[in-house]
Amino acid sequence: MDALLSLDATGQLQALASGRASALELLEATFRRYAEVNKLVNAVVATDLERGVERARAIDDHRAKGDPLGPLAGLPMTIKDTFDVEGLPASSGREDFRRGRRPDAVAVSHIRTAGAVIWGKTNTPVMAGDFQTYNALYGTTNNPWDLERTSGGSSGGAAAALATRMTALELGSDIGGSLRTPASFCGVYSHKPTWGVVSQIGHVPPQPGARSERDLNVVGPMARSARDLRLLLSVLEAGALAARTQGPPELNTLRIGLWLNQPEFVLDPEVKSVLETFADELRRRGAAVTPITSPVEVGTLLSSYRTLLSGVLAQDLPAAQLASMRRMRGAARTALKMGAGPDSWAALALDYTVSHLDWLAADEARARIGAQAREVFNRFDVILAPIDPVAAFPHDHRPFGRRTLTLSDGTKAPYLAMLPWIALATACGLPATAIPAGQTATGLPVGAQLIGPRGADSRTLAIAEAIEERLGGFVPPPPLEAAPS
Repeated sequence: MDALLSLDATGQLQALASGRASALELLEATFRRYAEVNKLVNAVVATDLERGVERARAIDDHRAKGDPLGPLAGLPMTIKDTFDVEGLPASSGREDFRRGRRPDAVAVSHIRTAGAVIWGKTNTPVMAGDFQTYNALYGTTNNPWDLERTSGGSSGGAAAALATRMTALELGSDIGGSLRTPASFCGVYSHKPTWGVVSQIGHVPPQPGARSERDLNVVGPMARSARDLRLLLSVLEAGALAARTQGPPELNTLRIGLWLNQPEFVLDPEVKSVLETFADELRRRGAAVTPITSPVEVGTLLSSYRTLLSGVLAQDLPAAQLASMRRMRGAARTALKMGAGPDSWAALALDYTVSHLDWLAADEARARIGAQAREVFNRFDVILAPIDPVAAFPHDHRPFGRRTLTLSDGTKAPYLAMLPWIALATACGLPATAIPAGQTATGLPVGAQLIGPRGADSRTLAIAEAIEERLGGFVPPPPLEAAPS
């Protein structure tokens, strides 16, 4: 029975439908796997095992009677702890948010209606605000490929749970690479949908109970296969995607723009080498892979994205901290004129206190960038690009301003160098499917993102599925071993 956990979600659902396993048996196997590995990775941080068993038994009863069942009927699932789940409200890493009772987030309600057995929540950084996953409430999530390294953030618990077979499907979110970075770091799949395709209601942040859809942020699926991404997205869209789904194309019909060389963006030589090898393999399979420089003006992209992102994140700051930043605006402008850098306190103070006029200017710049991107997609089906400048890096819980990234050649890069490669899809609301692309010389996973035009989610998913069928996909991490004490 435990061998079923190595199957992707589609494979597990086929086993349930054929009678090779019951929902209860599959859930019990999942519990055994959780007990075996979670103490090492700390991916699943809250459970509701009793109600999970009740749900699985009910689904088995309905199946035995021949009752109609949803597309996820009997599949055990965990959910990122930024989503409200009945009985397990989203903590987003905060004790005060964990209290009380809240109904399912809209996306979670679609998953539950489809028949999934939701039994646990996966870890996230506080307010989903880091490229690493840790918080004082639940501790640190480790990367299953190397327990001394981060699983990424903010859907780091979700990615680690997928890679270790504690779940076959996950629900994540992304405003700064939070679906794509953990997928890359842990060697799994994710899909950042076109902005607005999936409801955010019931996602924390913003504050619990908020009814607005946040700018830039999206809700999307994570899985161990491309076909599973398509399956879960069809559920999250309440079937809308199914009507537009296209089958995997032949690789020799694809026109791919390869975006690897951008002087302003950091890219580790090892990561670049993995992606170049991946692109060469696509060429050998017949795809037309053409190197390109930035599809948009990168200075405008980064400045507009930073302003838009800061305006969103400022909502999550304590009122006293935000007031202090407003008082520092004058001193901050002076500091920038005297040479303070883009990652300085001065830049941060100005970014987090943008005026509405500043936001409108950034929004206009975003619209111009979006028009530039549409021109590129007249020539290419998708853009193939890095997700992150580095592979998974060692845990680093120092204050943000003291963190740096170390590249394989020994050079240092700013911590916020994690943002530029994911900025285009996020700022312009484009779909981006994260797929495994290979491993570094030291055996760490490297992912790539397939970026498509706005609304072309079915295209990037179909191409991801075609690549998986021809080149292979998810590779499980080595057996987990505790670090020597």
